[in-house]
Amino acid sequence: MHLGILFGEDTHVNEFRDQQIRIYDDPLLSSLTVFSRREIQVMASSITSLRFHLLCCLTAVWLLIPPSHSADPDPLQDFCVANISASISVNGFPCKPASEVTLEDFFFDGFTKEGNTSNIFASSLTPANVLTFPGLNTLGIAMNRVDFAPGGINPPHSHPRASETGVVIEGKLLVGFVTTNNVFYSKVLSAGQMFVIPRGLVHFQLNVGEGKALAFTAFNSHLPGAAVVPFNLFASSIPNEVLTKTFRVDTDLINTIRSKFGS
Repeated sequence: MHLGILFGEDTHVNEFRDQQIRIYDDPLLSSLTVFSRREIQVMASSITSLRFHLLCCLTAVWLLIPPSHSADPDPLQDFCVANISASISVNGFPCKPASEVTLEDFFFDGFTKEGNTSNIFASSLTPANVLTFPGLNTLGIAMNRVDFAPGGINPPHSHPRASETGVVIEGKLLVGFVTTNNVFYSKVLSAGQMFVIPRGLVHFQLNVGEGKALAFTAFNSHLPGAAVVPFNLFASSIPNEVLTKTFRVDTDLINTIRSKFGS
């Protein structure tokens, strides 16, 4: 079909109509003239209908284009302090009744104390997420305090529900992440320098300084989650056969590694 018919007046249709009328102006062919005009009317009606349906389709497609969202849904009220003890939760926590909200729901002092780094990784993570700071519920933000003893590491892990940004407060940290194409990016950062980790990518922080190190990290989700690679693999119930075939090692070595993460 000619595009002019679809989106505007088509001169060929007008010429065709005029020719039809002149040719069949003879009284003997008047019946054919009527038929010709009706045919043109049907054609015009079909074109109008087609244009209308096309407009409807384009409108529907435009309305169905998904809008851009942050990691968490936008809140529908000033605040929604999480009712952590609620028996029912659907993709989040219900709001505590406004009459039960207190000023303590909006303040958190968990970052005032240094974390205990006496563990296998010589690091400590203090989370300020919806589970420890209910006032963050529905606000799409969370933070961590991460302490490192000399040589400490925040082991390879990922956050399935959020991107991460952080700033080094003290010491020197080697910060790195790996893309889905197995490209590794890293840099040694000192106090005042920042980093960003794209959502879902495996990353780590390693203290490469001579003393302690401290960093604060932030997320665009009130509960970013953390999948810690060594625990996922060796502290879970994944069959040994899967791990031996994946890493091309024997069962004894897998059991040795598992023993390091048994607790």
